[in-house]
Amino acid sequence: MEDRMRRVDPKLLELLVCPLTKGRLSYHAETDELVSEKARLAYPIRDGIPIMLISEARKIEM
Repeated sequence: MEDRMRRVDPKLLELLVCPLTKGRLSYHAETDELVSEKARLAYPIRDGIPIMLISEARKIEM
């Protein structure tokens, strides 16, 4: 398995929220991103660190 395809710690995922909506995030292993379905944004994870900046997020189609 590739290095970037690691799982996010479930406890960390419980604590993190979307900075825009304050809603829940889900981890998408195939893109290594945290996704806010409500905001339709995907936040990247770089070197194991979630980048929780709206300016760094990618807009997604749902």
